[in-house]
Amino acid sequence: MREARAEISRPRRVGGIRGAAAWPAVTIMLASALCNCTPPRNSARGVVDRFIEAHYIAINLKNSEQFCTGLALAQLHKEEELTAGQVIDESTRKPVIHYRLKEERAQPDRVMYLFLATIDVPDGGSFDKKWMITARKEGDTWKVSNYSEYD
Repeated sequence: MREARAEISRPRRVGGIRGAAAWPAVTIMLASALCNCTPPRNSARGVVDRFIEAHYIAINLKNSEQFCTGLALAQLHKEEELTAGQVIDESTRKPVIHYRLKEERAQPDRVMYLFLATIDVPDGGSFDKKWMITARKEGDTWKVSNYSEYD
């Protein structure tokens, strides 16, 4: 029995490196892999993701404007008029939103994304929405040019 306990308490080797010493390397590799999954900020998808974060998740219409042009910008201004006087701050109960890309249609200067979103409202249940968001390239910059949501 004593020999078995001594065997179990010995550090195991992982690929020639003691287990504890391998963790920093594993952590760095995972962080690197995750960073590579994020689209560049000035790509169509990068701009659309930042728009979703500002508009749908943070519910910050003013901050959403920087990512928009044309019809999308006009839609935001209309939403701002409709919600004037309604304060959204840290005390506001915001929904938890999960979304995933369902479809992408790309052209050289325009990309249309279809996202499936699940919105979980605190003490109010959950529901699903589809977001269609189009980005277009203006010079060297991508902007959201249109967006809509439907069931």
